[in-house]
Amino acid sequence: MDMGRESRWEKDAMSVEIVFALVTAALLAAVVYAAAVALTLAFGISGPARGNLRQAGLVVGAVCGVWRVVRVLRRFDAQRRLGR
Repeated sequence: MDMGRESRWEKDAMSVEIVFALVTAALLAAVVYAAAVALTLAFGISGPARGNLRQAGLVVGAVCGVWRVVRVLRRFDAQRRLGR
């Protein structure tokens, strides 16, 4: 693979991969947060525990989202370096 300037195809592929990483990260974060909210509703948790569980769901969802973006983009970079 030529290590010079990137072709238009490579730039488009990178853009698609970035959008894919961001969309799937947002969906993953939303699912994790929704699971935390569902737990509060299913078990009838109220008061400070409810707020704490929802806040924990928000933090864990954000961490999962960032992890997803990093994982997808690192995998894409590794495949790009191999010429796939």
